[in-house]
Amino acid sequence: MLALTACATVTRGTNTTWTVETEPSGASVKTSNQFACDATPCTFKMPRKSEFGVTISKDGYKTWTGQVTTRVSGAGGAGMAGNVLVGGVIGAGVDVATGAMLDLEPNPLVVKLEPQD
Repeated sequence: MLALTACATVTRGTNTTWTVETEPSGASVKTSNQFACDATPCTFKMPRKSEFGVTISKDGYKTWTGQVTTRVSGAGGAGMAGNVLVGGVIGAGVDVATGAMLDLEPNPLVVKLEPQD
């Protein structure tokens, strides 16, 4: 019964795909929450409520570092509004706790790497 009152959690899930693209491709990616890939482009299944640092590197290019944050998405906000109307405080609390109403930003992360001097 509790899960049914959490509209965004049910309709959007607590994870989302997050993609990294680089120019040139073939760069390695590491995140502060322990995700990594050897060569871009790559896609990860990330918790919606995670905020994390990103390091992108490729031989012959400057290392790029940045941050991925969260924001309330339009669909997540609509799910949250549904919770307030139908599920009340419990449903809204579940969506806030799970991060189901959030999206990662930027997504996709697109980085143009600069050649080393």
